[in-house]
Amino acid sequence: TFAGLAGVGDLVATCSSPLSRNRTFGERLGRGETLEQALAATGGQVAEGVKSCTSIRELSLSLGVDMPITDAMHRVCHEGVDPRRAGAELLGRSQKHEWS
Repeated sequence: TFAGLAGVGDLVATCSSPLSRNRTFGERLGRGETLEQALAATGGQVAEGVKSCTSIRELSLSLGVDMPITDAMHRVCHEGVDPRRAGAELLGRSQKHEWS
């Protein structure tokens, strides 16, 4: 499970290891590289979430579920939105209840 040793270990390795393709990809996007440049830097390895954020976004839109982080990631990866702008927009959102 996510809270188990394997889940936490995977999260720590993904976030902290300089060898992590996901970390490398995210850092490069954060520096302003394009999706293609960031993907090339991973040596052809797939970064988690690049393709799935589109499917998840489409599903959330069809169900009327607000998923602002997924929307922001989709915009950064697939629409060329600057990550700083996307982050600022997320942080600038007004608070609301998460559950109805």
